[in-house]
Amino acid sequence: MKTKMTAPRASARNALSAGIRLAVIAAALSASSLAAAQEAQDAPPPAPQSSESTTTLDTVSVLGTRSKPRTEATSAVPIDILGGEEFHNQPSVDVLDKLRVLVPSFNVSTIPIDDAATLVRPANLRGLPPDNTLVLVNGKRRHRAAVITFLGHGLSDGSQGPDISVFPSLALEQVEVLRDGAAAQYGSDAIAGVINFGLKRLDHGGTVEAFAGEYYEGDGFTQQYSAQVGLPLSERGFATLTAEWRSADPTSRSVQRDDAAAAIAAGYPDVPDPAQIWGSPEVNEDFKFVANMGFSGDTVDTYLFGNYAQRDVTGGFYYRDPTTRAGVYSNDGGQTLLVGSLSGGTCPTIALRDADGNLLPYAGVGAAVDALPDDCFTFLSQLPGGFTPRFGGEMEDSSVVAGIKGVWGDGWHWDVSGSYGRNEIDFYMLNTVNASTGPDQPAGLRFSPGGNVQTETNFNFDLSRDFDTGFTSGPLTLATGLEWREEEFEIKGGDGPSTAIGPLTEQGFSIGSNGFPGFNQSTVGTFASDNWAAYVDAEARFTEQLLLAAAVRHEDFSDFGSTTNWKLTGRFDFTDTFAIRGAVSTGFRAPTPGQANVSQVTTAFIDGELRDTATLPPTNPIAAFYGAEPLTPEESQNASLGLVWNDGPWLVTADWYHIQVEDRIARSTDFTLTDEDRAALVAGGNPEAASLSRVGFFVNDFDTTTSGVDLVGSYTSSHFGGDTTYSMAANWNRTEVDDFTPGIITQARVKKIEESLPSTKGYLAIDHQREVFHANLRVNYYGSFYEDHLDSDVVTVEDGGLPIYGDSAVTVDAEIGWKFASGLYFSAGAQNLFDHVPDDNPWAGIAGAQYPVHAPYGFNGGFYYARVGYTF
Repeated sequence: MKTKMTAPRASARNALSAGIRLAVIAAALSASSLAAAQEAQDAPPPAPQSSESTTTLDTVSVLGTRSKPRTEATSAVPIDILGGEEFHNQPSVDVLDKLRVLVPSFNVSTIPIDDAATLVRPANLRGLPPDNTLVLVNGKRRHRAAVITFLGHGLSDGSQGPDISVFPSLALEQVEVLRDGAAAQYGSDAIAGVINFGLKRLDHGGTVEAFAGEYYEGDGFTQQYSAQVGLPLSERGFATLTAEWRSADPTSRSVQRDDAAAAIAAGYPDVPDPAQIWGSPEVNEDFKFVANMGFSGDTVDTYLFGNYAQRDVTGGFYYRDPTTRAGVYSNDGGQTLLVGSLSGGTCPTIALRDADGNLLPYAGVGAAVDALPDDCFTFLSQLPGGFTPRFGGEMEDSSVVAGIKGVWGDGWHWDVSGSYGRNEIDFYMLNTVNASTGPDQPAGLRFSPGGNVQTETNFNFDLSRDFDTGFTSGPLTLATGLEWREEEFEIKGGDGPSTAIGPLTEQGFSIGSNGFPGFNQSTVGTFASDNWAAYVDAEARFTEQLLLAAAVRHEDFSDFGSTTNWKLTGRFDFTDTFAIRGAVSTGFRAPTPGQANVSQVTTAFIDGELRDTATLPPTNPIAAFYGAEPLTPEESQNASLGLVWNDGPWLVTADWYHIQVEDRIARSTDFTLTDEDRAALVAGGNPEAASLSRVGFFVNDFDTTTSGVDLVGSYTSSHFGGDTTYSMAANWNRTEVDDFTPGIITQARVKKIEESLPSTKGYLAIDHQREVFHANLRVNYYGSFYEDHLDSDVVTVEDGGLPIYGDSAVTVDAEIGWKFASGLYFSAGAQNLFDHVPDDNPWAGIAGAQYPVHAPYGFNGGFYYARVGYTF
């Protein structure tokens, strides 16, 4: 582990950022010292507990049970309950990053160049992919995002999870994280756990707030403005409205690529420096709105909540070298320039390298380009320094949930609800070309390759009642219910320039918007599946010490059949302070319509002919020819065992878990169509096979076992003359690939699944509140990790690959602030206070990334910020 200060960083790290670090430390230390001195002198009684304290013993959750709400200390399953104010006051502005620092088994990284994963970042709970975690809002299922993560750093490849960054954190009353399998209670996806976002219920007052921050390097400036108001709906209802607007400048942690430096040395003009940007993407017009409303009638309660969000995100892409980029500048590895005849004639050959492979000076190459006949075209005449595409997307997300609930007869509680969610992403490419169309490029070199739309509709009926049995210490709670759900996934076609097969195609120029070709009309369509489910859930305290619960759920899907899952949970309290808890369950994750039907075709000029490389649905006859079968659910077996110690100011929990997942979904390797295969497929009624060169598809292929331990503890005190809370949390996690098919899952991906996340992660935090002043300090630990740089698909350096082993790291976050009786509040602080960055990337010159880009704590370094607000 090493904290770096290279020359460029030292120059950018000005006196202001250094001063802020010293000021935060000095203010926190001096305030604590003064408070300690006064405490020794006056020994005042403890102040009332602040709402900013991380202690949440008086906060309850219904997650994981349909009986009475429980606290973290009394729950039969491990639950993190994060207070809304504590959650909102984290120094990051994205909900994903807030969860990353508060829940040790939750991981998300900065995604600089990973196609659509840049727009919806994949997050992992307990080392499993994003779609293995179920997300709820006010206890109702949240729809997933439209993005299928084709590039997910191995672990998340092929996943389609929800986008939880669309919520303004100011709207949240609390966040509950159930760290246990719960598919028998909540249905598909709840293999790793469940995250529930509880919305605020205000009928008066509100908050306005402004946040601004910047990295020590002087880039990535972020501004965010939030507003919230609570309104009464007569005397028995409320309407809480929250809005947020944010923008974030991009960052760059790049060095010049070796090939770009060579081009500059050879005199090529307009080569960018750095040629390729590795950093956080640019975020524009990130707007979020959430409404939560309710009305209490005499016999029936009504509720309505929903959200609307939109944002525009632009990230980097790979640099196109002006001497070697296939299909644009050269098709023989950079020996000669790719020159096309607009009239179909013959053009002169222009050498780019000498017989020894050395790059020839641009002066001679440029002169030869200038001397070309008028009907001869090369991109070196328009883009002599190469070009670096920019990949972006415009996202729009909306949802609405409405329901009524009440009580029948002598205690039957019922709840009827319906919901609709929609997530749409329209992709765009900037600063790129469709090489096959030659000089005929769209204005501004902007392409629209198409997009994806995910919609979901849910209807639920839930019923519960307490029964006095006579043989239990408390009532038996029985819950049952029905659910119907429909998912649709739409592929929208790209515009003409992004899909065009231009006149230069047969001369070797590539087709479609370079880097991300548009979805052609053969892939466009809407695909749907629906399912119904029924569940029964029972829970009772059989003695004062023994609590037992059981759940069973049956679901039937229109596309692959039915599945039945169960869960058994128990807790035994040995004393008032010490208890043991555990659970065993089965679970599942249904393949999404997107995974089951996605079709993406890239066309290239191969062996003198136009050929397509396709990702096809596994039900496609061509995919079936190579062994594809309809997707089936991923299935899991979960077991957990935990200890709870709750003694006044102390709360400590330790939970072991073991998760086996079978038939995990992955994309296969590409199969090459031989002439014999092609002829057989065409004869069998599949004429599109005539143009295919390679095919791949999603398949249920590999099995994994994930084991780990969560350790969580807190201690509340009146130290330093105020309320002081010490808290710690740690996670140890290991995933092993038990079985896979070589050739479909590579050994390199196995290693990424097993080692790309740190096996150990945790934090130690101290939160101090005294009158109007508060100070927070958190020390974070991240274990070592593995990165397969540039998806080289090999395991060791000896094999010629580019893996990176990142060392363990310690980062520090600190904040000080004041909250006055008038409602005005102010805070300032720093995330990654001492500006820790990963060790230098040993392969930086190949693609220009200065650091490992998937480091679990990021690669941008320190970030300082200030927040000011007013509560009324």
